Amino acid sequence: MSTVVLQRLSMLSLTVKQLGSLPCLSTSLPTLPSLPSLPTPKPTVSASDVPSLFREPYILSGYRPMGQAWKCYFLSTFQWHNELMNVWTHLLAAPVLLLRCWALLSGNGRTLLDVSALPLALYLLSTLTYLACSVAAHLLQSHSELAHYSLFFLDYVGVAVYQYGCALAHYFYCSDAAWRDIGVGAVFLPGAALLAWLSCTCCCFAKAHYRRPYPLRRKICQLIPTSLAFLLDVSPVVHRLVTGNWEQDSALPFHAGQVAFFLLAAFFFSHPFPECFLSGHCDIIGHAHQVFHLFLVLCTMCQLEALFKDFVAQREVILEVHGEGLIAGAGVSFFVLVLCCLATAVWMHRTVQKQLKMRQP
Repeated sequence: MSTVVLQRLSMLSLTVKQLGSLPCLSTSLPTLPSLPSLPTPKPTVSASDVPSLFREPYILSGYRPMGQAWKCYFLSTFQWHNELMNVWTHLLAAPVLLLRCWALLSGNGRTLLDVSALPLALYLLSTLTYLACSVAAHLLQSHSELAHYSLFFLDYVGVAVYQYGCALAHYFYCSDAAWRDIGVGAVFLPGAALLAWLSCTCCCFAKAHYRRPYPLRRKICQLIPTSLAFLLDVSPVVHRLVTGNWEQDSALPFHAGQVAFFLLAAFFFSHPFPECFLSGHCDIIGHAHQVFHLFLVLCTMCQLEALFKDFVAQREVILEVHGEGLIAGAGVSFFVLVLCCLATAVWMHRTVQKQLKMRQP
């Protein structure tokens, strides 16, 4: 029996060899081309391994190396580094605010299809602009020195646009006759536009002009125009908070929230707390700029709630009080401001580009 089995196995082996010798079967199948693999971001490095331009006070590690492919910086969205939370705080805020806005509009059963809703639409656009510019700056700035400067110039454009978007919404929805009668209303819109552009210009200039370790005058150059812009933009809200009826006006608690959160955000923007006491322990999570981002998002969320309540309450009389022409003109001025700020950022980009070329050996 075993002899028969061995003979059959021998015949089967011979048959397989004969089949393999056939031309049609001996030719190997074509190899499929391999898919290109995504680049992998390099491991983060310490502060001493990057130029001083990229270093932040009291942040000792978590820096991404320069000179990687752009894809690596996009993919670093999912890598642990010291800009990660700055990216995600604003990256997640955008869809949250959009969903909340959709819920408010759906619950109210109204749309943004008439002129009275134009300032609210521009406010929403300005909010998404500052969030998008911030995400781009913090995510991609490590690519090179020129990218660092240019992207933060874009970030300042987003801040200026947001300032003016807030100013338009505050003026048309939050201001009352008593505030407008004291004379502020006459200069509010042009003043808000001018201060927004000055904020962008001064921040860009301070970024390009001063080198680390930064002198105090750099911070002053940045904070004076932005502080003046905030004081003017929030003045109709503060007047409401002081003179309004808190029991009958449901928007006032949200207005108070936006002011409080903005002041907290300004504190953490201006002071490296808590990392100044915990140097090296807040590199990835917990440093001041991340806290600044969180409070700024909370400010924006309170602001959206308050503005929508004011919009619903005032919608029937907005055109009667302000006039269709003034609202349309304000809309035009918004896009003029955007162009002016972008032109400033492009000019500063070219200035820095020339400076960097002159520094090259």
